[in-house]
Amino acid sequence: MTEMAGGAAQALPIVSRRVLVIGGTARSLSNFRGPLLKLLGERGHRIVAAAHPDASAEGVRRELAALSIPFEPLAIGRGGLDPLEDWRTARAIRALIARHAPEVVIAYTAKPVIYAGLALHDHPGVRFHPMITGLGYAFSEARGVKRILLHALLTRLYRRSLANAHTTIFQNPDDQALFRACGLLAPGARSAVVDGSGVDAALFPPRPLPQEPVFLMLARLMVEKGVRVYVEAARLVHERYPQARFQLAGALDPNPSSVRPAELAAWQAAGDIEYLGKLESVQAALAACRCYVLPSWYREGIPRSVLEAMATGRPIITTDSPGCRETVEPGINGWRVEPRSARALADAMLALIEADETTVTAMARASLAQVERRYDVRRVNRQLLEITQL
Repeated sequence: MTEMAGGAAQALPIVSRRVLVIGGTARSLSNFRGPLLKLLGERGHRIVAAAHPDASAEGVRRELAALSIPFEPLAIGRGGLDPLEDWRTARAIRALIARHAPEVVIAYTAKPVIYAGLALHDHPGVRFHPMITGLGYAFSEARGVKRILLHALLTRLYRRSLANAHTTIFQNPDDQALFRACGLLAPGARSAVVDGSGVDAALFPPRPLPQEPVFLMLARLMVEKGVRVYVEAARLVHERYPQARFQLAGALDPNPSSVRPAELAAWQAAGDIEYLGKLESVQAALAACRCYVLPSWYREGIPRSVLEAMATGRPIITTDSPGCRETVEPGINGWRVEPRSARALADAMLALIEADETTVTAMARASLAQVERRYDVRRVNRQLLEITQL
């Protein structure tokens, strides 16, 4: 078994490579991987970026074109495994690889990782760097026959796909340990852990901490993200502090565990939460909150929304779950709470409301310090350059 730790990049000769980057959505190429793509281009690599053409696709195409990076649209379905849809995705990725003949393939999110890895069975000389950015619904603690079957299928597909990996890159040690324990990585296979996808502090500068008790959650509206727990905790806090505000932003999701529109409407009608909708830009919402909350047990990688809130200078309340727990030093920059427990979440929210200003300000500063120490996107990208040898 070979384990690697992300660290400072070493001075190695840069050899220009043909690099294919495959992501889940066009927006993710810009939001999560834009700085990495730019850096790879600046180092002389010839990059092609491919992803599902979501609503942001045309803007992403223009943004990448300004960096001399072509964008390739790929029809990648979400919300489970549909045999016909996934066969088309696999065929499209296979054709993409054959067309561009990359020397290096970097893929992230489940379907790009799985189908790129399977396609590379026919290209043994290509270096493959899959990035496991979270495990999601199939690996969560949700029950039910559908989840069990999906988990079994994904386990088999990951095992076959990752057999072709040069180095498998994880965002937290829990996911790495799980893949080892389940035999999804071959004995002796190389793997590494990096600190999430990083956050660009220039895009999320520190903002003054509001005095009003405003809590904010940004997430796809799924049960495993803790949305219902957040609403129930809000009700509990309102019993003591009716002036507290609980804001929720994010889109309804095709995932089987998404909350239903009628349920969301009922929460708003009851005054439990203020629904902000799906936000194209989250900076203003983060600036308006006093505390950021993510009560997820979804098997996150490192939640990007938490990093953005930390960069803004906000105390964090999240769960003691893989990925989430990495972001909080209890009592230093926030609270970790038991997953699925509205009472535990409400108690942490009450502690925030009742804390003195010195304590809350110290937590906000600690979040900023942790971003600077671990999660700055430039540091994370240095880790990735070292691991991928690009």
